[in-house]
Amino acid sequence: MAYRSGRHFLQVPGPTNIPDRVLRALSAPAIDHRGPEFARLTREVLGGLRRVFRCSGPVVVFPSSGTGAWEAALVNTLSPGDRVLMFETGHFATLWCGVARRLGLEVEFVPGDWRHGVDPEVVLRRLSGDRRGEIKAVAVVHNETSTGCTSRIAEIREAIDGAGHPALFLVDVVSSLGSIDYRHDEWGVDVAVGCSQKGLLLPPGLGINALGERALEASRGARLPRSYWDWQPMLESNGGGYFPYTPPTNLLYGLREALAMLFEEGLENVLARHRRHAEATRRAVRAWGLEVLCLEPAEYSASLTAVLVPEGHDADELRRVVLEEFNMSLGAGLGKLAGRVFRIGHLGDLGDLMLVGALGGVEMGLSVAGIPHSKGGVAAAMEYLAGTVRAGGERVLVSGG
Repeated sequence: MAYRSGRHFLQVPGPTNIPDRVLRALSAPAIDHRGPEFARLTREVLGGLRRVFRCSGPVVVFPSSGTGAWEAALVNTLSPGDRVLMFETGHFATLWCGVARRLGLEVEFVPGDWRHGVDPEVVLRRLSGDRRGEIKAVAVVHNETSTGCTSRIAEIREAIDGAGHPALFLVDVVSSLGSIDYRHDEWGVDVAVGCSQKGLLLPPGLGINALGERALEASRGARLPRSYWDWQPMLESNGGGYFPYTPPTNLLYGLREALAMLFEEGLENVLARHRRHAEATRRAVRAWGLEVLCLEPAEYSASLTAVLVPEGHDADELRRVVLEEFNMSLGAGLGKLAGRVFRIGHLGDLGDLMLVGALGGVEMGLSVAGIPHSKGGVAAAMEYLAGTVRAGGERVLVSGG
């Protein structure tokens, strides 16, 4: 392949671009993972993760993808034949459902249109009707990466409580942690499932569970088989700063640096930046005359925006043009959305000029690919971004849908 000048724009909703500081940290020499220096590293990153999850309980880090952390959340809390309430909010919710069924769980999978998050009223009705308490867990994807729809976790918690139901609450925060407001303790989540390659600014390779007291209690009686994914050996080893098997030392170096960057910017500032970039992106999409896939403004994602292309046009052809002509990767439509949508990732270590460049690549790609649209999407985003910067560099959010 011929050399392409300039830097590749990675605008998929994960893996995200990795900051130079994190890349340098990843390149540090290996150390003895049974020594005191490693123990300090472990304690530092686990403490930092608790700050990001906003949880007081333990956090467990597995060398894995988010899929492994899904499995860990299930096998540590449930037993064969247990009933789980899950919701078809998109491709990843569907995949998690598949994992649960293959483990021998009985899943009630509430159908959805892939354009909305979980309806708290449906949760309330279904749990209120479960008089015998047969549902042992409610599992929800916070931010559905395939659709750009964010479920309202606090309202779902209220629905569970309103039904007076004892079900555990399991939440996938893979593409929301570090980019969308998430409050583990305050929202009464029992197990959260995260990973490294999105808001945590790292390469893939770390699967994460944040645990509440009810989840730890459930794990003592859970009977699904588990070995690698067992929380107990991890918790015992982590107490001394170690792992029960060879740990991903260099990823932990990178995680320490990524956490430092998030705390230097300030977690609230990080979340506000993501909301601001998401709003700028939606304004660009509307100016192009295209349709945001998510239909409910209260559920708009701050991590990504999924965009429908007009009937008769192929979103994958647009993605091909944008990659080949402008050296930028956009997210594909997944599952039943294949060819119908493209996804603009705007999470991770992203600045205003990077976002404007990405939106410029999309607007040029729409023209080259022959997709009907209006001009001015980039201008609309720029106007919003400029309008939310005050003298002195302070940023504010301007209301918008």
